[in-house]
Amino acid sequence: MESIAVTKKYVLKKQNTSSVYKINYEKDLNPQQLEAVQFKKGSVLVIAGAGSGKTKTLTYRVARLIEDGVSPENILLLTFTKKAADEMLNRAVMILDSRCEKVAGGTFHSFANFILRKYSNYLELRNNFTIIDRADAEDVVNHIRSKVIEKQEKRFPRKHTVLDIYSKAVNKNMSAKEVIEQEYKQFEHCVDKINEISRQYAEYKRANSLLDYDDLLLYLKALLVSNDEIRKKISNQYKYILIDEYQDTNTLQADIIKLLASEHNNVMAVGDDSQSIYSFRGANFRNILDFPNIFPETKIIKLEQNYRSSQNILALTNRIIEKAKEKYTKNLFSTIESPEKPALICTNDMQTEAEFVAQRILELQEEDISLNDIAVLARSARMTYNLEIELAKKSIPYRKFGGLKFIETAHVKDVIAHLRVILNPNDIISINRILLLLKGVGAQTAMKLLPVVSGENIQPDKLMLPAKSSGDIKHLLVTMQDCRRDLFKPSVIVEKILHYYEPILMEKYDDYTKRQKDLEHFLYLSEQYSSLEDFLSDLALEPPDSAVTDVEDGAVQDEYLTLSTIHSAKGLEWKAVFIIGAVDGRFPSVYSFNSEEELDEELRLMYVATTRAKTHLYITYPIDMFDHATGMVLSKPSRFLDDIGQDILERWVLEVED
Repeated sequence: MESIAVTKKYVLKKQNTSSVYKINYEKDLNPQQLEAVQFKKGSVLVIAGAGSGKTKTLTYRVARLIEDGVSPENILLLTFTKKAADEMLNRAVMILDSRCEKVAGGTFHSFANFILRKYSNYLELRNNFTIIDRADAEDVVNHIRSKVIEKQEKRFPRKHTVLDIYSKAVNKNMSAKEVIEQEYKQFEHCVDKINEISRQYAEYKRANSLLDYDDLLLYLKALLVSNDEIRKKISNQYKYILIDEYQDTNTLQADIIKLLASEHNNVMAVGDDSQSIYSFRGANFRNILDFPNIFPETKIIKLEQNYRSSQNILALTNRIIEKAKEKYTKNLFSTIESPEKPALICTNDMQTEAEFVAQRILELQEEDISLNDIAVLARSARMTYNLEIELAKKSIPYRKFGGLKFIETAHVKDVIAHLRVILNPNDIISINRILLLLKGVGAQTAMKLLPVVSGENIQPDKLMLPAKSSGDIKHLLVTMQDCRRDLFKPSVIVEKILHYYEPILMEKYDDYTKRQKDLEHFLYLSEQYSSLEDFLSDLALEPPDSAVTDVEDGAVQDEYLTLSTIHSAKGLEWKAVFIIGAVDGRFPSVYSFNSEEELDEELRLMYVATTRAKTHLYITYPIDMFDHATGMVLSKPSRFLDDIGQDILERWVLEVED
């Protein structure tokens, strides 16, 4: 029988991923975002231009990993604010499901705090260590400084400078001598004594179970380096690591990432080298440039489509960043069209500049642009002083970002000191603070009382105390023991301390009724926690933005204008943005002229400022600004705007109407 040949026709069809995944990634993301989200194993560097949807990319990356079968507990999302991590994970829950809530997310410091409390015994740390903030750290340094240096010694750095040197040495992995040679040459003769203060500062913290912000990262690195078993365990726990704003990491943080990823190298770093503006905080611009060298075979993906600004504004920002010496080349583009081009406005002086800005703000309001959609940005906070007066004259409500933060106010710090001592009876700095609040207790008496009242097993009735203040001291100790005796909810402990503290508040502050509102808000914050340790840790690591009493009269309205430094404006956006004081010598600062690296950072600062605007961008410069540091009159626009033609940056001439 003759065989019959049968031919089959095969048709290749593209798989419909929407049937495999709950989320339609191809529909929701542009091609570059999709490539980053779908990336499998290994290291990837996502260069996310301003307004290019990096938050969306990270959010969808988390969801995609979970949909691909990765356990949420094996994903670590590191950000620079708790708010950013919470926002991303909440959005992931919305687009996928509640599994995203189990992802480990937070700041480098909060993650370090979590790991250190879990493995504290491996580093000879007490589990109930206290995290001290910047002000407390300065107080400790000042106490040690007063013992190390002689009173008649001149030109010795103040406490905040000593702490800056110490902190930069830690975060940049440098010696104090190297930091001083680079940034504080005037103190080269003090190196030995600064080293001695640093040594005693470290000893003091260890002896009293205190950790500052830098210690959290320092101890975490030490744990990962010194114990291979724990390093492998943590690395295998977090099989996929995602880092936001990678350009803002310091050397210590980059080292920690390498150690955390040592078992798998599954790292996604998202950032924008063009927005690296925090070297003064220890951020290392080289981290993002050198990422492909640290993690070989890194895939680089660029997000260049901007969803914030008009193409006219991006034409300017692209020209500005072209001037950078070192960068990842990218060209931002947008489908948003606007007839208005950015404008450069020359004014006669700072007063004329202020008058123009205030007038233009009123005109924008008439064009139905809300004050909430307008911001005035400056290189430094002092450059808005003239404008603030002009805004007040024209009854334009505004909010200026800066000044004291909520937990930096004296009355809130008083309450926090009591809570810290309840948790850590050996917190000498906090004990000293609360003793000094008592009548009849001065610095000398407080120093004598410190060894008497510190520790857990105090018996107030058996203490030998100064007669004139013994009643107040016993009342304090009884209150503290009452709070410490039972593990109350934080809000119950806070209520007890506020009840104790109220007479002190009334005695110490004439405006105590206003300050009471802050303490009511403090009590409200404590109600969100079930652990006093977690409450105090979050206050130290992620302090609330502002105190209730810090809000200026006239600014508590439905609308207000934003005044901000450029550094504080990063990550934000407005429909209309004014950049004031853009005169060469102030922006860039005259101090950056002799350093290519510093000048490049100033350039990136201008890039950050211009990319905050959606459709309206105004850059102003006065032509007779006197600089006290140099004795020169500054009159030229910022060099970063040189050689940019009228087709991209319009020049406006101010005319005075009679």
